[in-house]
Amino acid sequence: MADDPEGGMLSWDESVFKNEHVFEIDYVPETFRHRDSQMRSLTYALRPAVRGSRPLNVMVRGPPGTGKTTGIQKLFDEVGAQTREVRTIRVNCQVNSTRYSVFSRLFEGTFDYEPPSSGISFKKLFGQIAEKLVEEDRVLVVALDDVNYLFYENEASDTLYSLLRAHEEHPGAKIGVIVVSSDPTLEVIDELDSRVQSVFRPEDVYFPVYDQPEIVDILGERVERGFHDGVISRDVLEHVADRTAESGDLRVGIDLLRRAGLNAEMRASRVVELEDVEKAYETSKYVNLSRSLAGLTENERALLEVIAEHDGSQAGEVYEAFRERTDLGYTRYSEIVNKLDQLGLIDADYADVEGRGRSRALSLAYEREAVLDRLD
Repeated sequence: MADDPEGGMLSWDESVFKNEHVFEIDYVPETFRHRDSQMRSLTYALRPAVRGSRPLNVMVRGPPGTGKTTGIQKLFDEVGAQTREVRTIRVNCQVNSTRYSVFSRLFEGTFDYEPPSSGISFKKLFGQIAEKLVEEDRVLVVALDDVNYLFYENEASDTLYSLLRAHEEHPGAKIGVIVVSSDPTLEVIDELDSRVQSVFRPEDVYFPVYDQPEIVDILGERVERGFHDGVISRDVLEHVADRTAESGDLRVGIDLLRRAGLNAEMRASRVVELEDVEKAYETSKYVNLSRSLAGLTENERALLEVIAEHDGSQAGEVYEAFRERTDLGYTRYSEIVNKLDQLGLIDADYADVEGRGRSRALSLAYEREAVLDRLD
């Protein structure tokens, strides 16, 4: 029993975890399961780079928590172990959501130090990166992870155009692009400018949602590596997998295991019980919400708070309250509404309003308290 002082109680210096790092979101597993076909497609696209040529461009699609980032990181690690003639850089577009910030990250990855914070134009920044590639005769592979954030800020076409046309301005520069989108509603190619569409013909690699048996298999390996023997029973593991499958996001399950383990430790128990899982789920189910909120600007967070205060109100009414708080104009307000809607943080549904035609009603897509608690 969990409260049995003979066999079930932890001493003050014991832990149920063998390696807690296994349950961190950025952990890259040694074995990457149930993604063999996707990894073969990615390897096929990057093979020319290993031979010194420009690789094929790739579009990686799939819902959040389906292994896209892990797959890219595994591939980049393999390329790095095989050759030093290919430089691989992953850019988190949730953090770097403008063309300039993307290229600042590429500069840092190329020169191993950050560019000056001011006084350097985009053209010069880009030029120094390209010249370095030509000088070293290296191929650059850029992964724009969560590229959907560049689209939300209307920066995607300019960013991709600069990367895809680099060899024209800088002969000898060899750059391949992997765009990674977690927004299932975003039609990447259709949303790009025609000047980009004409040169961007990517390989399409899709990462579907894991099914329940696959989740059990993947989380089972995490349990084996992360917990001491006997901490997680098969029944508990399958319950965690069921909760994960409901969300469609593997990160929920990984976070759920960690929090359930911490809950067991709080009870000084050597085993994780179903009650630990259910208590942890009240937090873990909001993993994607927390991640989306983390990338918002101050004004975007302010609008979410205003919508929480005026949940279900018409867009015009919400704007009046938002303007009082921020002094921003309606155009910028509308752009933020669209971004929050695309992120799945709000519902912005059109409805007929008597005497006013069609207008959008704005409401939170999550429970009000869950949003406000995570905005604090």
